[in-house]
Amino acid sequence: MKTTVDISDELLKKAKRLAAKRRTTLRAIIEQGLRNTIKEQQRGAKYVLPDMSIDGKGLQAEFKNKAWSDIRDAAYEGRGS
Repeated sequence: MKTTVDISDELLKKAKRLAAKRRTTLRAIIEQGLRNTIKEQQRGAKYVLPDMSIDGKGLQAEFKNKAWSDIRDAAYEGRGS
């Protein structure tokens, strides 16, 4: 079936480059993207929060045994909270 879809220029360029890199067609790239999106929806895929932790040595000594509310209050101190 043929259809017309508006796609941003930048996204289309990226999709075409990907198709060329994979030696496939733009149609195949679009169809695979649709299949993946539908499959995720059917599985009820949940968003997974990416791990954004940084290297460090944990909490500063003054906060080691403090409640989260104390840590939060210190973080927002002087910022109107």
